[in-house]
Amino acid sequence: MNEFRVGNAAGMAVVSPSMTPDQIHNEIERISEERQDLWHTLSGGLDPAVKEEIGELDARLQELWQALRMEKARLRFGEREDIVRRARAEERLERAA
Repeated sequence: MNEFRVGNAAGMAVVSPSMTPDQIHNEIERISEERQDLWHTLSGGLDPAVKEEIGELDARLQELWQALRMEKARLRFGEREDIVRRARAEERLERAA
């Protein structure tokens, strides 16, 4: 089972294959709103702690987007192992022909 660990010291979230695209997207929206609030706070003056937290949230968002892309691909094309198995079978048939 593949899991993506995302998070910072304040809280860890695990994006697992059992999460649906809707759940992942909801998490993306929640973190994006939190990030927007931090940018608003940062506009009042430079705060290294806020800047660091924004960076951590950016990393979490990147991992969540990657997880969402992977889950959508899995739903569309099937499990990776099945795709590889089919491709190898097709290669064997082509070589035999």
